[in-house]
Amino acid sequence: MKKITFFGALIVVVVLVLKTCSPLTGEQKNSKSTAGPVKVEVKGEMGNYALYRGGDPYRFNGVGFEFGNMETIAAHGGTSFRTWRTDNARETGQEVLDKARKHGLTVAMCLEMGSERHGFDYNDAGAVERQFEKVKAEVLKYKDHPALLIWVIGNELNLNYTNPKVYDAVNEISSMIHGLDPNHPTTTTIAGINKGLIEVIEERAPDLDLLSIQLYGDIVNLPKYMKETGWTKPYMVTEWGATGHWEVNTTPWGAPIEQTSTVKAHNYLERYRIAIEPYAGQCLGAYVFLWGQKQERTPTWYGMFLHSGEETEAVDVMHYIWNGKWPENRSPRLDSVRLDGRSSYQEIYLKAGQRYDARAFVTDPENDPLTYGWEIKPESTDLKEGGDFEETPVSIEGLIESPDQSHTMVKAPGQKGPYRLFLYAYDGKGHAAHANIPFYVNP
Repeated sequence: MKKITFFGALIVVVVLVLKTCSPLTGEQKNSKSTAGPVKVEVKGEMGNYALYRGGDPYRFNGVGFEFGNMETIAAHGGTSFRTWRTDNARETGQEVLDKARKHGLTVAMCLEMGSERHGFDYNDAGAVERQFEKVKAEVLKYKDHPALLIWVIGNELNLNYTNPKVYDAVNEISSMIHGLDPNHPTTTTIAGINKGLIEVIEERAPDLDLLSIQLYGDIVNLPKYMKETGWTKPYMVTEWGATGHWEVNTTPWGAPIEQTSTVKAHNYLERYRIAIEPYAGQCLGAYVFLWGQKQERTPTWYGMFLHSGEETEAVDVMHYIWNGKWPENRSPRLDSVRLDGRSSYQEIYLKAGQRYDARAFVTDPENDPLTYGWEIKPESTDLKEGGDFEETPVSIEGLIESPDQSHTMVKAPGQKGPYRLFLYAYDGKGHAAHANIPFYVNP
């Protein structure tokens, strides 16, 4: 009886040892290898820099993203996204990072800082210290997540600023991060770039690992600005995309004229080829703006998706850039939209209550049957800066006779003032084209 017990126990021990020493399954290997932080480094020398993640070169395909569908990022070949804060209004930073990891994405996570244009005073030592402690707590909370790529310290802190002490605070936070987190580089984003600003950052925030630049239509001049400022260290482009509302022609009543979705798509590709692609030795990557939808001057100006979720041609372009081929089904192409026979560049004045002809000229690359939508909105009056939240104007009902047709009649609103006529063309496959025409109603 004792022998049986002894040998039985011996067999159990052997089985346990063999089980413990057996090779890990693929799932176990993945879980084990990604349980902690993945080390990210900036390596290289002047003109030949690269980002390394887990010891391997990492050239990411990035998007600016906050509220949207992460699955579409990965489906189109995107590999990384940037945020503007850790915890947003819908999800915690932990939830954002966990979802990113689930979809195989990395995150350039922004540590939100007070800006002078919102009333933060960088001469107030107490406020600066409280902010430091708040940011430190966020770093400690998220620094070991495997989806984290880089820390972005503040967003466009130079926009309308006068106090250079903001970059003392940026440097202090960067130094704190390097002390607590040896696995992730630090950066800060700037709106535009000029020699004076670069001198301030080099003097006051030398601890940063790289710089992040945000330009829109003007991004085609970024290579020139790099030479003029003398910046030879690595950088990223953390916002680029549609031409800014401050960069376009306006109507006589001051309404900025938005480009169509097709013109925007053309510009995305051209700007990437001019300002980003040729400078991989210094530009470590770029985050296109915006993988989602938002109201900023209009509901369609900067988003690459409609509010209803359809992709626009700008998404097709990024798919092409990231994969070297176009998606199987592409978005409709918009040639033009006319109101009373005129385009948005022709100063359209209408008479209140009268009917006018509206036409859209749209084609689809696969000849998918198109459906249409028209709406009229008052010109937005909730105008902010730097991407701050804006209320979306409410559509005025009952003014479009056949809103689902490419050719319709519209009735001018009864109240004097500025408005926009919006046109959407849908292919039924999750894609759309859009345009809008600003007009002014007289009594």
